[in-house]
Amino acid sequence: MRAPEFWWRRDGGGVAGRLLEPVGLLYGWATARRLARGKPERLPVPVICVGNLAAGGTGKTPVVEAVAWRLRKAMGLNAMVLSRGYGGQETGPLRVDPGVHDAAAVGDEPLMMARGGLPVWIARDRAEGGRAAVVDGADVVVMDDGFQNPALVQDLSLVVVDGARGFGNGRLIPAGPLREPVPVGLGRAGAVVVMGPDRTGVARRVPREVPVLAAGLEPGPRVRSWQGQSVVAFAGIGDPAKVFRLLHDVGCRVVAAHPFADHHPYQPADIQPILDEAFLLGALPVTTAKDAARLSPDQRQQVDVIDITVTWTDPGALDRLLRRAVEAGRDAR
Repeated sequence: MRAPEFWWRRDGGGVAGRLLEPVGLLYGWATARRLARGKPERLPVPVICVGNLAAGGTGKTPVVEAVAWRLRKAMGLNAMVLSRGYGGQETGPLRVDPGVHDAAAVGDEPLMMARGGLPVWIARDRAEGGRAAVVDGADVVVMDDGFQNPALVQDLSLVVVDGARGFGNGRLIPAGPLREPVPVGLGRAGAVVVMGPDRTGVARRVPREVPVLAAGLEPGPRVRSWQGQSVVAFAGIGDPAKVFRLLHDVGCRVVAAHPFADHHPYQPADIQPILDEAFLLGALPVTTAKDAARLSPDQRQQVDVIDITVTWTDPGALDRLLRRAVEAGRDAR
């Protein structure tokens, strides 16, 4: 699904937003009821959740990866990622094997993270998946996109917000991008991660007692090596325009840009015209790692993958939060 433009309008989404508001209120009621009635299970290891309030395009998945690697490399912990496996056919619990599984089986984001070297478990039932990760040797679980899921006790909940788009038109799905009301969600957060410049005043809306971390997505060395190069870009993520802007900002000549819906299942009829266009224009065909996870092996060999990294304004603040969460989680068990 591609998020409708009215989700991000500052006037409340116009007529469409107002007409859909009653449905959004029902969505919010269902979310609140699920959270209130949930009986979360406490795993024998700490659980750190990385989620969001607005659907799609917040930068959540790169933060999941960054947090998991921080726990593994800087703190020496055997952190494993737990994902629902959105878009995949497998229900789990299942550890993702990039040599065996494809995106149709386990979802594009879990496959992408596993290809990057992280141990990743998928499970529709988060409690079952968490238990499986613990049996597999996890001493901390990083839950990808479970902030509105009451299956597990969360020792730290990081809520990721795009600083440029903020909370959109302020309405609940489908009238807007929100999964729950902003004051309610921010009040439950352990910390808020603002991705990119805070152009929408996100930090001002966060309760005083909730820490705010500033982070951003920076192009990696591969992308920087394309400076001055013509590229044909395609992306099926929450906010494809963000990818195209990054390429432009790094000095690429974006001669064509093709946005697709988030998690779009690519077919040969989607990709071959892009490859042909790139050939005719003398350009590199490029896409994100998440999109590459949905390509066939042959298609992946013909496409260059954009590398990005998460940078933190104050990485020490992140480390302190993670250490406190791990220690508190251990003490509670």
